[in-house]
Amino acid sequence: MSAEITLPVGQQNQNIIRLATAQALAGANSVVFYATGAIVGNAIAPSPTLATLPVTIFVLGMAACILPFGALARRRGRKTVFMTGTGAGVLTGVLAALAVVLGSFWLFCIAAFFGGAYAAVAVSFRFAATDGVSGERRARALSLVMGGGVAAGVIGPMLVTGTMNLWPPHTFAMTFIAQGLVAALSALVLLGVKTAAPVAQTQSGGRPLGEIVRQPGFSRTVFSGAISYMGMNFLMTAAPLSMHMHGISQQASNLGIQWHVIAMYGPGFFTGKLINRFGARRINAAGLILLVLSVMVGLAGIDVMHYWLSLILLGIGWNFGFTGASAQIMDFHRPEEKTQVQSLNDFIVFGVMMIGSFSSGALMNLFGWNAVLWGSLAPVVVALAALLVGGRAAQRV
Repeated sequence: MSAEITLPVGQQNQNIIRLATAQALAGANSVVFYATGAIVGNAIAPSPTLATLPVTIFVLGMAACILPFGALARRRGRKTVFMTGTGAGVLTGVLAALAVVLGSFWLFCIAAFFGGAYAAVAVSFRFAATDGVSGERRARALSLVMGGGVAAGVIGPMLVTGTMNLWPPHTFAMTFIAQGLVAALSALVLLGVKTAAPVAQTQSGGRPLGEIVRQPGFSRTVFSGAISYMGMNFLMTAAPLSMHMHGISQQASNLGIQWHVIAMYGPGFFTGKLINRFGARRINAAGLILLVLSVMVGLAGIDVMHYWLSLILLGIGWNFGFTGASAQIMDFHRPEEKTQVQSLNDFIVFGVMMIGSFSSGALMNLFGWNAVLWGSLAPVVVALAALLVGGRAAQRV
C-alpha cells in the first residue's frame, strides 16, 4: 500500500482557495446552460418537442465523461483533466454562440455535450481538494470547495442578465461568449493547483475495482450520496413549474430557487467541522432526514412559504447528505486507487441524477406536484434505512 505525500499547510490552503474559486466559475457554466438551454432550444429547434433536448444532452455529456476523465486523471494526473475540462468549457461558449448566430440547433446540442464534459470535471474539484491533505483536514477541505458553489448562484444569473441582449438580434450569443471567457479564467486559476501523487506510481497498482466495491458499506455509501443528489434534482427541477401552475409569481419563484442554491452550498463552510465532530455517516443520515422533512413541508400545502421552506430544507439536506457521503467514500480507497473509485462514485451519482431529472418532468406533467414529492420520498427513506441499519451492524462487529 502506497502513502500519499502530505503537502505543506500553506500549499493545502492555496489549493483549497483555487479549487473553491474554480468551483464557483465552473458552477456558473452549469447555471448558464440550465437557465438558457431550453429557451434557446425552443427558439431554434426544428420542432418544439425538441426544446429541452440540449439540457438533456448536457446531463448526458456529464455522465458520459466522468469515467473517461477518471481514467485520464489516473494516467496523467488531475491537472491534465482540469485543462481538458476547462478547454471543453471554452469550446462550449464558442460553439453555443456560433449556434445562436447561425440558428443551428444541432450545433447547439454539440455545445451542450461539451458543457456537460466541463461540468464532469468540476465535480472532481471537491476530491482534488483532499489530495495531499492529512486525514483530519480532508472533510473540511472537501466541504470548503463545495462552499464555492454559493458564488456560482450569483455569477451565473449575473452573466445571463448582464449579457443576454448585448448582441441584438442574437439573444444569449454574448452570454455564451462570456461563459467561455469565464471557463478560460477558471483554467488560469487551476494552473496554480499542486496535486500530491502517492509515493508509488498511481498509473498502476491498487486493488481490483470489484474488490473495492465489495467492501462492507461501500454500496450503501454510494447509494445514499446518489439518492441525496437525485432527490434534490428531482424536486428542484419540478418546483418552478409547480409554483407557476399554482399562480405564484416568477419573482417569488426565482427568489425561492436563489435561497435553495444558497442553502445547497452555504453550509459547505461548516459541514466539514460537523463531519469531524460527529462523523461522516451521521451527517449523511442527517442530510437524508432533512430531505424527508423537505418533502413533508411540500406535502403540507402550496403557499409560497411551503415552497420556500421546502426548497431551503432540500438544499441543506443535499449538502449534508452529499458531502457526508463524499467524505465516507475516502475511507474505502487507498491513495493509488482514488481516481478510479471517485470517478466510479460520481458516475453512479450522476447516472442516478439523470434518471431522476427525466422522470421528474414526466411525473409533474402527468400527475402533479404531490406525485413528484411522493416519488422522491420513497428512495430517500430506503437510503436512510440502509444507512442506519448498516451503521448499527458495523458497530456490533
